[in-house]
Amino acid sequence: MFAEVLLPLSLPGTYTYRLPQDIAVTVGSRVLVPFGRKKIYTAIVLSTHNVEPKGYQVKEIISVLDDSPILRHPQLKFWQWIADYYLCSMGEVYKAALPSSLKLESETFISPNPDFEEDPEHRLSDNEMMVLNVTTQRGRVQIADIANATGVKAVEAIVHRLLEKDAIHVNERVIDNYRPKTIACVRLTIDHADKERLHAFFDMVKRAHKQEQLLLAYLDLSHWLSPAGKPKEVTKDELLAHCGVTQAVLSAAQQRGIFEVYKREINRFAALGTQLENPPQLSAEQQRAYTEIHRSFKSHDITLLHGVTSSGKTSIYMHLIADTLRLGLQALYLVPEIALTTQLTRRLKVVFGDRLLIYHSKFSDNERVDIWRRLLHSSDPCVVIGVRSSIFLPYSKLGLVIVDEEHDSSYKQQDPAPRYNGRNAAMVLASMHGAKTLLGSATPAVEVYHRAVNGKYGLVELLTRYADIKMPLVKVIDTKIARKKREMEGLFSQELIDDCRQALKAGEQVIMFQNRRGYAPMVRCKECGWVPTCENCDVSLTYHKHTHALTCHYCGYTISLPNLCPACQMPGIEIVGYGTERIEDEIDQAFPGEKISRMDLDTTRSKASYDRIIDDFSTHKTNILVGTQMVTKGLDFDAVSIVGILNADTMISFPDFRSSERAFDMMEQVAGRAGRAHKQGQVIIQTSQPQHPIIDFVIKHDYNGFFKHELNERQRFGYPPFVRIINIYLRHRDEATVGELAVRYSQLLRQVFGNRVMGPESPMVARIQQMHIRQIMLKIELQASMPKVKKILRDLYVQMLDIDSRMKSVRLHYDVDPV
Repeated sequence: MFAEVLLPLSLPGTYTYRLPQDIAVTVGSRVLVPFGRKKIYTAIVLSTHNVEPKGYQVKEIISVLDDSPILRHPQLKFWQWIADYYLCSMGEVYKAALPSSLKLESETFISPNPDFEEDPEHRLSDNEMMVLNVTTQRGRVQIADIANATGVKAVEAIVHRLLEKDAIHVNERVIDNYRPKTIACVRLTIDHADKERLHAFFDMVKRAHKQEQLLLAYLDLSHWLSPAGKPKEVTKDELLAHCGVTQAVLSAAQQRGIFEVYKREINRFAALGTQLENPPQLSAEQQRAYTEIHRSFKSHDITLLHGVTSSGKTSIYMHLIADTLRLGLQALYLVPEIALTTQLTRRLKVVFGDRLLIYHSKFSDNERVDIWRRLLHSSDPCVVIGVRSSIFLPYSKLGLVIVDEEHDSSYKQQDPAPRYNGRNAAMVLASMHGAKTLLGSATPAVEVYHRAVNGKYGLVELLTRYADIKMPLVKVIDTKIARKKREMEGLFSQELIDDCRQALKAGEQVIMFQNRRGYAPMVRCKECGWVPTCENCDVSLTYHKHTHALTCHYCGYTISLPNLCPACQMPGIEIVGYGTERIEDEIDQAFPGEKISRMDLDTTRSKASYDRIIDDFSTHKTNILVGTQMVTKGLDFDAVSIVGILNADTMISFPDFRSSERAFDMMEQVAGRAGRAHKQGQVIIQTSQPQHPIIDFVIKHDYNGFFKHELNERQRFGYPPFVRIINIYLRHRDEATVGELAVRYSQLLRQVFGNRVMGPESPMVARIQQMHIRQIMLKIELQASMPKVKKILRDLYVQMLDIDSRMKSVRLHYDVDPV
């Protein structure tokens, strides 16, 4: 028998392996297979058959890891859809879908050759000898550990030379990083029915009062003397706490042979419980929307809830989830950012208790494996809240998918492949389960709203805030005029500072929005104009004051800030521009004594950091929150009365067909953080383009006006929702090579797709991590079959390889529906 298996690699197709004799496997289970010369991977079995492949020797499966499938129906079908639509391999989807600990891989280890003798005519170099000594001392070591121990660069090249000289051997070991959580339990060393031995135990401890106390406590907790069946399991912590004795007492009883301590594997998450409270009562408007959603679900699988900020969409979601759980089904609640799960988890936990599961990248791999296994082995009704990767979990009875803030670009995976959109993939997942999808947003994506108003999706609108709180008042400050009047101090207008002081004096809170992290986007020399740039990418380095370093936000390249200009040797280095770190510093000077917090990628690298920042702001430990787009996404703070958008120009003036939509979304969403509970809030927008039409739509909170304006622009120039866009990227270390090949490849594409092909051109950042980039845009009709497009593009790529062999050295990838 043979098995067709899927490997977690960016390779097309499947691979055939021979099954060991008398070994059976099931579709969807994991097996360990050799691949290449010495690598070992975890593969997923897609099918079995008895047709032996011809023309090559078939390798044998090393071992079977699962007795039953690790996947549920229809996960493999879902993976195939993602691979076809987003023009990637199914192996890349597999790699993204499973937690790392479910994908065992071999790691390269180096060991010394005990029979090696140095050739007097070809002696080892100092670096080679250093590497060999480390290997000999440790016996078996990974390449990365050699680099750390020796400090030698390019260790791989040295290892390669030592391999050629037969001084070392390379071997592979499969590493399983998953560590189950265990709990220590205690039991008596006798059978439950052996009363004679139990009496003997009491005789043994009658002079050891604490051990006797321990024995009595165990009998009580385990219900040992109860005639009904097997004793209850007792944990060590529970036993010691119950009788108030120390570990030493238990150890003494163990030495006497009375107790034994054993470990039992447990799930990291509590067992599914029951619903705790009813969802919050709905207002009349919310009740109307809730009823209309149910009505819409009868005729549409997908419904859009267009609800303004602070209209109470979350309360409606909770009622819909409760309805789903009552039917014995599961619900998926998608949010764009991990930060949102912090607040939502608390609200949902009160209602759904242990039926609530959370899944996102800040969880450890062990935690993610436990959630995966819990859903795999249980069909109990539950609700999963998580970011885009939650769509890959093994649901069994999915009844409802909610995509909150559906417009958000964070739903789009950028790198590596699969470059999928979590919103669109979630809708397909729901349809495969026969579930309903609810999309929610105050600023729906143009494509989504277009489908809703045309009847393809259901549409429910909720256009008033909860408790009839008015939408925030928007004030626009023309920074050109303010600078002329000398009313600007750095990035802050005097009017903004005055309004913020008044709000803080009244016990209210302030949010400052600047969509750029770091201290400043660049530094330069005042004398000669020198600007430090990344050695790997075509971007200037961002200055981070707390590390006193210049960092590239594309590849991580970092250097210290020089005291003298390297070009002219003058002490003229100045800081240019504003990031959130610098704004935090300047706010501290403008509002002395006020406590400030900052929310951006630099301050939220750990799971706990989100909770801490949000908790501090919610409880007024901090009253000013500075942040990037993270602060725009659905956060709910009752006391925020002022929101300052410090520089709207950076959002408006961006060379991309989605820039207007992105700018409107960000400004309208961050404006929605103001005045959510008690009174009308205020939004202050600083811009040098106050007449820009997007600013006018934000002032009026006019989504429909913006939608009509944007739709007209998209139709005139042929952009989504009227076409589908596929961006094709070519990357190569040599700029001339990638430029020449991009031109030839685009000519080949035009032979098939005609004027649907645009480019090639250099993107805004034309070099990242030493790779020069060219972009080709392909516009295709909405009704075009994506599997057919994928086949055509694959055939054209193969044809291009035949035309010019240099294409092999080009990294090529596709981005479908870019955002």
